[in-house]
Amino acid sequence: MSKTVDLLVPDIGDFHDVAVIEVLVSPGASIKRDDPVAVLESDKASMDVPSPHAGRVEQVLVKVGDKVSAGARLATLVLADDTTSIPPSDTGPATPSPKPTPPGPWQPETPAPLASDSEPTPPAARGQVPVASGVIVQDVPVADSARGGVRPSPTASIPLVLDEAKAKHYAAPAVRRLAREMGVALSEITGTGRNGRIVEEDLRRTIKATMDRTPSGASVSELPAVDFSRFGPIELRPLGRIRRATAASVQRSWRLVPHVTQYDEADITDLEAFRKAETEPAKQRGVRLTLLAFFMKATAAALKEHPSFNASLDASGENLVLKRYTHLGIAVDTPEGLVVPVVRDVDRKGIWELAGELTALSQRAREQKLTPADVQGASFTISSLGGIGGTAFSPIVNAPEVGILGFSRASLRPVYRDGQFVPRLILPFSLSYDHRANDGAQAARFTSHLRELLGDIREVLL
Repeated sequence: MSKTVDLLVPDIGDFHDVAVIEVLVSPGASIKRDDPVAVLESDKASMDVPSPHAGRVEQVLVKVGDKVSAGARLATLVLADDTTSIPPSDTGPATPSPKPTPPGPWQPETPAPLASDSEPTPPAARGQVPVASGVIVQDVPVADSARGGVRPSPTASIPLVLDEAKAKHYAAPAVRRLAREMGVALSEITGTGRNGRIVEEDLRRTIKATMDRTPSGASVSELPAVDFSRFGPIELRPLGRIRRATAASVQRSWRLVPHVTQYDEADITDLEAFRKAETEPAKQRGVRLTLLAFFMKATAAALKEHPSFNASLDASGENLVLKRYTHLGIAVDTPEGLVVPVVRDVDRKGIWELAGELTALSQRAREQKLTPADVQGASFTISSLGGIGGTAFSPIVNAPEVGILGFSRASLRPVYRDGQFVPRLILPFSLSYDHRANDGAQAARFTSHLRELLGDIREVLL
């Protein structure tokens, strides 16, 4: 008899409720081992979910737009060339079982099954929730998404069981983590999800309302809607998913992080001469040796001497979390927008290894093949616009990091040395930082140290 198995979402790191953007199989289709079943997408990365087995797809349990986490069922598969006997219950047609509601702060650890939306709880049963030791019952307003707020239930409030030992506001782990990072208490948020659940949109709405409130309590109005077509021809071009995610991220960082930018310049004449001398060895190794690899190595050395920039503020804002690793996020320009893959342990790697990783990551980024693991865990970020142009810019800190370096285009300038002007290659760069974690004197020391390292790269490489 054929054996039926579930195809599950594998371990995808710290990501939860990841969107299904493509379903690549259908019932009755034959697939091979490692064939992709579905494509998942986080904010800036997508990943294929391969099948660990070969066989025939019996059922597809997800659709485009569904949100899934590690362990969620995607499909059922009848294994190929399998004659193992199994209990009858495993050989019949598999039907997706309803997903159990995850234990939340207002639920006991083993909650009773909830009635479906099509089977409302009879009025006589309302309020008859068993109350265990240590829990209380609270009435919660019913969400009214059409009006963007909450309304009283027409018949009765929904009784919820709350555990006094836990937080009394129901939200997914990802929403709780984001609330901690943003410094927002869940008690300040009105949940509009089912049973008063706090969803990410509720959190963002609360943050926006708080930031828009003036000292007098009045609300700053939104930008007015303008009909630009009155003035001439227009074209409406929707923002892609990467640009939308970037917009939300930088807006959040700009509003919540007190930014300061420190500007400096480095003489990289000798560094560029050394890089050019290594062009042929780089070709033999099959890598493209750019200045960025040297910038990364020098940055890692500067962060080691100034660890308060390789850090994050904790949720309370009263402690600095110093990171004993150096994972650098590298901003990559792609046709779809800016993405920031992470190169890990930069302080432990040589120039050739870094150059190879940069080439591979940049290629995957432009082909939209980055995985969630590729964009996680950065402790500091570098943005280099030298290959495009510009004399200086102020990059936005990628919170919860506390610093970001921006490198602009180097240019030949006359520099007065030993009684005469000589041409030197000068690199402008800038450090934007979170003023809560570091002050101007610390920033100036950091950029001065980095300037010295870039001026004599031997101090880094030896």
